[in-house]
Amino acid sequence: MKNNENEEISRLQLIAQKEVLSFREALVYLDVSNSFLYKLTSKKQISFSKPNNGKLYFKKKDLNEWMQNNQSQSISDREKQVNNYLKGKSNGK
Repeated sequence: MKNNENEEISRLQLIAQKEVLSFREALVYLDVSNSFLYKLTSKKQISFSKPNNGKLYFKKKDLNEWMQNNQSQSISDREKQVNNYLKGKSNGK
């Protein structure tokens, strides 16, 4: 049991250090199913590379951007945004 945990930690550390991930590494990084990631690629909803029509690879930067799509703002963030906008208006901007 302990050996499996150590292997998993090592695997996650390796993924954290890489800029480009394989399909399997992307599954772990995104914590999604095989079929879900294939669906995203087939619908071109997530960027990927397929060198020589072989395996799929993903830039971690692109995966991060995809995960942050449709981000919801908290009420306090929205209040700050409104206050900053109103401050700008009152300063004649």
